[in-house]
Amino acid sequence: MRKARTGFAGAAMALALALPAAAQGAADLGKTLTPMGAEKAGSKDGGIPEWTGGLTKPPAGHKPGGHPVDPFPDERPNFTIDASNAAQYADKLTEGHKALLKQYGQSFRMNVYPTHRTAAYPQHVYEATMANAARAKLAQGGNGVEGAKVGVPFPIPTEGVQVVWNHLLRWRGEHLERQYSQANPLPDGNYTLISITEKIKFLYASPEGARGSTSTFFLQEVTAPARLAGEVLLVHESMNPLAEPREAWTYNPGQRRVRRAPNVAYDNPGTASDGLRTSDQLDMFNGAPDRYDWKLLGKREMYVPYNAYRMTGPAARTADLIKAKHLNPDFTRYELHRVWVVEGSLKPGTSHIYSKRRFYVDEDSWVILTAEHYDGRGQMWRVSEYHGINYYDLPTYSGSVEAHYDLQSGRYSAMGFANEGPPWRFDVKYTAADFSPDALRRAGVR
Repeated sequence: MRKARTGFAGAAMALALALPAAAQGAADLGKTLTPMGAEKAGSKDGGIPEWTGGLTKPPAGHKPGGHPVDPFPDERPNFTIDASNAAQYADKLTEGHKALLKQYGQSFRMNVYPTHRTAAYPQHVYEATMANAARAKLAQGGNGVEGAKVGVPFPIPTEGVQVVWNHLLRWRGEHLERQYSQANPLPDGNYTLISITEKIKFLYASPEGARGSTSTFFLQEVTAPARLAGEVLLVHESMNPLAEPREAWTYNPGQRRVRRAPNVAYDNPGTASDGLRTSDQLDMFNGAPDRYDWKLLGKREMYVPYNAYRMTGPAARTADLIKAKHLNPDFTRYELHRVWVVEGSLKPGTSHIYSKRRFYVDEDSWVILTAEHYDGRGQMWRVSEYHGINYYDLPTYSGSVEAHYDLQSGRYSAMGFANEGPPWRFDVKYTAADFSPDALRRAGVR
């Protein structure tokens, strides 16, 4: 197993950019920087284009409320990276992708397509983000956020934990209902599909902002297979988790009871994941960041998952996407993008199965696109990928499929397959009463 590295050396380190002071950069938002804080200009060699507003109009054939239509159906890869030529592209590969290429040989490959900066958001989100640049501040030693609402709190980050909070509080609409499948394939490729329904109310994203410190209401129900069906999870997420910790409840169909669930956090196993990911790996990272010291390593140009429309449309079958050891590379898409690199080291005196984590965060959307997780010996253990798209109906750049690869077992857990089910719905409306313990009980016994 590849040994952990404490930093980036040689040419990779030279790619890190200087970190601007917030007071200097805030005036550039909407000018040389996008309203979200990304560099508006393209790269010097033209590999990354200029941001011109993102993808705000759907392509022909898209129906509002339907599965997003691929805006680039005729594009072909510029080139493919596999184990045989990985060294040629090493300066733009994450350590996690290098490990996957090495471990799985010619089986795992990265088809690299032309870069499209599709991430787009409504005008009120841009305005809120630019306002947050002057009013948002860290609380509780970086383990909370004050003075921010709607947009990302720190569009001009100077600390690693600020980038983490940008991911946690990024705008994904005010309400979301999604039905998707999850799979945990065995090394031989056999798997059982798990069906999950989630309802989410993003309080922080509303014009009024968070309700106290509660930023999100989250209700998750497993609907298949029969042995798991009926398990329901309710979470009230906090944007100041030390002052007001996350609250969680579960409904167990066997006991027909609602119970408090304080262990739904940190490194406890994720829902129906066969122990292949932790609770805080859902959405790449969620919950309190307090167990790690977060260091901002700078910004780099890297090949990352992006614009995964082939994986989300109804033309793709779930069985075509899920293969032994990793997702089917015929359907994945990688592009060259600038990402913030953040490294978290486990604080002395705290516990977590991961001693170190490294996040690669998209400058345009603040989504963690790729993540690496190291065990207590300092060896890379798991690699995560976020295959996202720009949803036209809002618009917002958000997820479709997450994959969490366990290098030590040769297995992975992947979730978010919605191509054969109903499209994600952003037009639903929820109230706080829909996310009470009583609502959890009603969801479990219906």
